[in-house]
Amino acid sequence: MPGDRHGWLRCLLGGAVFVVCMAGTTLPTPLYPLYQEKFGFSELTVTVVYAVYAFGVIGVLLLAGNASDAIGRRPTLLWGLGFAAASAVCFLCADAVGWLYAGRLLSGFSAGLFTGAATAFVMELAPPGGASRATLVATAANMGGLGCGPLLAGLLAEYAPAPLLLPFAVHLALVAVSAVVLLGLPETVGERKSLASVRPQRPALPAQVRAVFVPAAIASFVGFALFGVFTSVSPAFLARYLHVDNHAVSGLVVALAFFASTAGQVAVGHFGAARSLPLGCAVLFIGLVLLAGAMYTELLVLVVLSAVVGGTGQGLAFRAALSVVAAAAPADRRAAVISALFVVAYTGISIPVIGVGLLADPLGLEGAGLVFIACMLVLVASAGAYLLRRMRPGGH
Repeated sequence: MPGDRHGWLRCLLGGAVFVVCMAGTTLPTPLYPLYQEKFGFSELTVTVVYAVYAFGVIGVLLLAGNASDAIGRRPTLLWGLGFAAASAVCFLCADAVGWLYAGRLLSGFSAGLFTGAATAFVMELAPPGGASRATLVATAANMGGLGCGPLLAGLLAEYAPAPLLLPFAVHLALVAVSAVVLLGLPETVGERKSLASVRPQRPALPAQVRAVFVPAAIASFVGFALFGVFTSVSPAFLARYLHVDNHAVSGLVVALAFFASTAGQVAVGHFGAARSLPLGCAVLFIGLVLLAGAMYTELLVLVVLSAVVGGTGQGLAFRAALSVVAAAAPADRRAAVISALFVVAYTGISIPVIGVGLLADPLGLEGAGLVFIACMLVLVASAGAYLLRRMRPGGH
């Protein structure tokens, strides 16, 4: 039907805008070794620059997480694209590390506005009865966009001139095109309010949700921590210990983790959320073991396998965590409970990443990575064991 075709076209265009925004948040990943060489900063600085992004996301989720419900999807997403453009300008102007901090913080603001608003927008643009497929489009756009960032930057840095400028100039142009596309899409929020109606959202954890929330939050924390460490320090590890100096290869390795996460999220529909959460913990455990093996043996094949397996586990665990937590939460507290889960998840790509940076100086990058992996293995094994015990007859 023509109406369905137009609806799916709008849905896909909304998804494309989502991809562009999320790609900008991971664009600097394969470029961190070049920034280290240019500015002469330590591994700790790399991890703090990376983690600043998470603080931006958390701040927006807490202070303006419901903005698109109030002022509309398009205005919120236009603000998000504005922050994405400002982030790209910071990286284009970067002649000191302070510009990198500013760029990452603005990128966090952009992602914080996009994460919920773009997901809702893509689903609302789909034709009636297309909720399941639209959810897949939103999921693929989110994680696929995160994967496209390092892939694009790595290719441009390796095979085109001006490796610290061209990726951000290209992204700035894509953001401008996305703004035009967004202005051509219909607003999906009927009754809009003023900006003054946007209120900070305090994460909530009602008593009946806690038993489900704790293991779900731990699995989400570990999955995001794995992504955080992978995207912040893996290019330096590949260059320093495996002598992989090709930026396109390091960008591809990181991108594989995000693409695998998309596949893991799709697989939740096959296994069901209840079984996917402990399964995701198990797959995450294997991915972490493979990463430890990669650091110990310095084999590229194990790095690639850890990216694919760990990414799949993260996708399984996080989508299942969102599903089970949302199902357990009372309807009038659901948004606040989901916000709490996102805050825990994004804490996973800040605190542990900075911890690795702190340990990298006394222990070396390999030693710091192994300490991180040991801590994450304990956490994800505990969450998985608890979930399996609850699934047994008579479990509590």
